[in-house]
Amino acid sequence: MHRAGGVVAQATVNPPSAPADRPVVLFDGGCGLCNAAVDWIMVHDRQQRFLFSPLQGQFAQGVVGPEPAGGWTSVVFVQGGQSLTQSDAALGIAGALGWPWKAALVFKAVPRPVRNAVYDWIGRNRYNWFGKKETCRLPTPAERARFLP
Repeated sequence: MHRAGGVVAQATVNPPSAPADRPVVLFDGGCGLCNAAVDWIMVHDRQQRFLFSPLQGQFAQGVVGPEPAGGWTSVVFVQGGQSLTQSDAALGIAGALGWPWKAALVFKAVPRPVRNAVYDWIGRNRYNWFGKKETCRLPTPAERARFLP
């Protein structure tokens, strides 16, 4: 995954299997923190607009390519033809959820290198703090329509 200032540089941002008008969260399916974040987003996405795909899945690989040698280090937020990573992805998700979560956009005032340093610190420790799963999260039958392959 090539990043430039929090944006993933890929030619295919919205493969045909995802509606262009719906935000998509690409997450590490084996990460306990990432899975908890997906659950949290689903609860707070009142309009059920968000779609989800594990970074290990077919859809995500069409957006960000194969898994890098060191493993995934960031959630990816795809919206409006743009893919955001690290703290930009987290803030993009909060903004797309609407109020009161949109208030988190105040953290855009913090310089990106500082925000990303905190994001990376959490990322380095996430498996120790939240665990690592052997398999990707499987959606329940009720959630299945919101998950891309």
